[in-house]
Amino acid sequence: MSEERSGAEILVESLSRQGVEFVFGYPGGAVLPIYDALFHDHRIRHILVRQEAGAAHA
Repeated sequence: MSEERSGAEILVESLSRQGVEFVFGYPGGAVLPIYDALFHDHRIRHILVRQEAGAAHA
């Protein structure tokens, strides 16, 4: 039987398969599962920004 994965883990896996190397943003309550998945999967580097507008321009 296959191991169950969270939506966040599936998202990070999909991004990695598409060749994504960096993501820009900052953590908040709604996206913490995604940050947990990024932390455990070392293929994508997170760049912390100070505000949403900064992430959009990165």
